[in-house]
Amino acid sequence: MNFEYKSLVLIEEALRRLDKGFSNLPASDIDYDVEALSNVISEVADRLQDNFPYFHPYYAGQMLKPPHPIARLAYMLSLWINPNNHALDGGRASSAMEKEAVAEIASMFGWTTFMGHLCGGGTMANLEALWVSRQLKPGARILASEQAHYTHQRISGVLGMEFEAVPCDSRARMDIGALRHILEKGGVGTVVATIGTTGTGSVDPLQEILKLKEKYGFRLHADAAYGGYFTLVDNLSAITKETYDCLSEVDSIVIDPHKHGLQPYGCGCVMFNDPRVGALYKHDSPYTYFSSSELHLGEISLECSRPGASAVALWATQRLLPLVHSGEFSESLSKSREAALSFYGKLLNDPRFKTVFEPELDIVIWAVAAKNTSEISDLSLRIFDVAALHNLHLATFNYPSACLKGIWNDVDFDRDSVTCLRSCLMKPEHEDWLDRIWAILDEVTNEVTRNY
Repeated sequence: MNFEYKSLVLIEEALRRLDKGFSNLPASDIDYDVEALSNVISEVADRLQDNFPYFHPYYAGQMLKPPHPIARLAYMLSLWINPNNHALDGGRASSAMEKEAVAEIASMFGWTTFMGHLCGGGTMANLEALWVSRQLKPGARILASEQAHYTHQRISGVLGMEFEAVPCDSRARMDIGALRHILEKGGVGTVVATIGTTGTGSVDPLQEILKLKEKYGFRLHADAAYGGYFTLVDNLSAITKETYDCLSEVDSIVIDPHKHGLQPYGCGCVMFNDPRVGALYKHDSPYTYFSSSELHLGEISLECSRPGASAVALWATQRLLPLVHSGEFSESLSKSREAALSFYGKLLNDPRFKTVFEPELDIVIWAVAAKNTSEISDLSLRIFDVAALHNLHLATFNYPSACLKGIWNDVDFDRDSVTCLRSCLMKPEHEDWLDRIWAILDEVTNEVTRNY
């Protein structure tokens, strides 16, 4: 048995408790054809089997992390009401829960006075942050590193803003010298610092970027969609910890609870350290929807209808697992990072493999040793396929050769990029399962290299 069933009994108990809160209403039961429902939901269960086992520790590929049982239960329970967090009229309780949950996220970065809300995911959250930048710095360019998420270039196009990618150093972080050179040319309105790239988990050198901000006056946005929660852990490297200690000084932050925050998709969060940017969202509704004087989340959000269920699930999760240092939540993140460090150590000490650099968070990039990048890429793809046949699911990542030439001195770079293997060891269980994962990788690597 792989799935968790024990919590299902709690949903019926909670639903009956919720129902009592509306006991003053006359019954309005709707009859359903239970047999028809059963047939369709059984078909859904069959169709869903055509997925990778994202929930299992043997899935060590993309950044897909199962939601916590409390998030599933709270989300499910709220669907009987299906609140809309655009306005208090559509979700009084869930709107209050959203404000409380976002305030707790903001407190991780030392913000007590801020403006923020949930949204559909990191893309929408980053769009709002860059939209605010456009309002405050019209006509100015957006900068992000070459390893930043592709959404920044795409969003810049949607907003009609010029975008420029900043080259990276050998650790896939924004190159400060290259950034300084671009800033000297002028016309830059916003710099995006990535706090945990989705490719390698690299953290841009925020300390140095902040120094340049003082001189050049740009807005500084932190895309911490992937890595934001790691501010709570105590096993970061010293230089990475310095970066997280500076996060309170940026103008805006994006974090995705549906990544490390144990939430269902889609749940993103955008926050601004200056609440006055809320005035930029001002709009008038053509009908009386904002029927109270209290702040409605729709007044500070580009999205209109938004699922209150996401807020309820997040609030419940943070109620069970508070966002504090040395708590159960932060300890689970620490285990993911320990798993990545242990995995990296095994790779580093095995001559069959080539590593790139020690992981900053919980993403590990590596490849099979070979004489040139063509062979390395081919071997990576073969291991990816064969490992899946052994129920070990990895991911691949095309790494720019320019970033590897100073690291892999014995490799002939006959391609502009190298296909490497990549693992997001996001589940705390990965630490306990690492020996089993390594045993499969060892067998698969021997099989592939023997037949190559």
